[in-house]
Amino acid sequence: MLQPKKVKHRKWMKGKSKTRMVETRGMELSFGSFGLQALDGAWVNARQIEASRKAITHHIKRGGKVWIRIFPDKPITKKPPEVTLGGGKGAVDHYVFAVKPGRVLFELDGVKEDVAREALRRAGHKLPVKTRVIAKS
Repeated sequence: MLQPKKVKHRKWMKGKSKTRMVETRGMELSFGSFGLQALDGAWVNARQIEASRKAITHHIKRGGKVWIRIFPDKPITKKPPEVTLGGGKGAVDHYVFAVKPGRVLFELDGVKEDVAREALRRAGHKLPVKTRVIAKS
């Protein structure tokens, strides 16, 4: 699964919820002919990204090329169950990427349009955001 090799700060603060803000970067297709674009905002974790990637590669039968345009680098901490208050912040549990509306999550090239659309549709079902398939015009 995706996770950073090295981070400057091991534990981050949560930050403000920017799910209503629209993305300003990563909104156009850069590599492939087809892409999966987020319509909502949410935290997408490494397991969900990997599940989506596997769904795409399984459907296209390892043909074509897939680009993952997001990388989970935000650490999320969690304290063990039944631990009382105090004792500091919990250990890092997993990593997420904060998706804003408009971000292109995956790109795909080298397959027919109907196969690409179906593969990206299946990948969208693995993610916690509403998505749409976009194509280069």
